[in-house]
Amino acid sequence: MSFLLRLIAALPLGFLQALGTVLGWTLYGISPTYRRHLRDNLAAAGYGGNARLRRAAIGAAGEMVLELPAIWFRPHGEVLSLVKEVQGEEAAFAARAAGKALLFLTPHMGCFEVAAQYAAQHVPITVLYRPPKVAWLEPLMHAGRVRAGLRLVPADLAGVREVFAALKRAEAVGFLPDQVPGVGEGEWTEFFGKPAYTVTLAARLAERDNVATFLAFARRLPRGRGYSIALRPLPLPQQGETAARRLNRALENLVRECPEQYLWGYNRYKRPMGAPPA
Repeated sequence: MSFLLRLIAALPLGFLQALGTVLGWTLYGISPTYRRHLRDNLAAAGYGGNARLRRAAIGAAGEMVLELPAIWFRPHGEVLSLVKEVQGEEAAFAARAAGKALLFLTPHMGCFEVAAQYAAQHVPITVLYRPPKVAWLEPLMHAGRVRAGLRLVPADLAGVREVFAALKRAEAVGFLPDQVPGVGEGEWTEFFGKPAYTVTLAARLAERDNVATFLAFARRLPRGRGYSIALRPLPLPQQGETAARRLNRALENLVRECPEQYLWGYNRYKRPMGAPPA
């Protein structure tokens, strides 16, 4: 499988993304559950009547999948060359120069994989991840994601210790903040007007004085031209707002910048087994 993925990685990025668009429509066509989640999530965010956006999101979900071999298995320098511009990195550089650790929150939006690799060339970064349900995918994931300066740690107690150690060393940590956490790892709070079980660890880390927090996403440029990375500082909390709701509000603002590249088909509002009702 690794050999096949490396062959696919050599194909032009624009071609892979075009195939990904076909894949996105195929999944949308054959899975009523996925189709329902995508439509319901768009409607919750106020985009239910936007057919153009829905079509773009369907294709973008497939692009996200088929561009992965290029991001995982091309030489690191080649991958970094796909980043054509970066907005907002000056604030992150300034925070690091002031001795702060960096917390990067990259939702399921654009090409979040390339954002982590780009960060790793500037600061050591520890990325918390959940092992895939399909066991044989994990070694491929490790082979593709682990690069110089980038460490993967599982979302368990040992991994959380590694996260705190990285922050203590004033390095960087990466999270997928819109991934549904396991029972006991989250709380119910609003996301686009509906209760969503939301990870609390990232939200609480963002409140620490020695941590500078940024939301990041890599916008997919047209016709396989590469990516444009945007960094947005976490907004100040509002009165009476929980840390988790502050996080979700920031994610909502980020998604509205580029809604066509958000993974609307992800079941963001599911209830983890054993979690209390919303």
